[in-house]
Amino acid sequence: MLNRAILIGRLTRDPELRYTSTGIAVTRFTVACDRKFTNQNGDREADFIPVVAWRGLAENCAKHLRKGSLVGLEGRLQVRSYENQEGRTVWTTEVIADDVRFLEPKRTETTHPQQTAQPTQRQADPFAGVGKQVELNDDDFPWN
Repeated sequence: MLNRAILIGRLTRDPELRYTSTGIAVTRFTVACDRKFTNQNGDREADFIPVVAWRGLAENCAKHLRKGSLVGLEGRLQVRSYENQEGRTVWTTEVIADDVRFLEPKRTETTHPQQTAQPTQRQADPFAGVGKQVELNDDDFPWN
């Protein structure tokens, strides 16, 4: 039997970190995943998928993720039910995350959620020194 879910999307709000009565960390967040097709108006729709992470993964997600963060995650689907305050049974489906990958560089506090920090000069042109003459002598080669 196989139950695997793989998602890539953006968080719709900041993760909520809580602890169980026994001290186990649990974080909940929702990931918006775009659909491949557009609707009749030409707009792209999205699915909003609830995700739950436990223990150390939960603490890492709460620490490093924010609303708008791009994540890739793998986990399993879980369907459960509970009784609400009116006595009705409510069914819910969520992804229990086994692995969450942060797909964007860490943002600074001053950076807008949809922007990343400006690249440094070194990052902007990785080939800046290409094409310049390099002088070598016989001592530079290990086989001499």
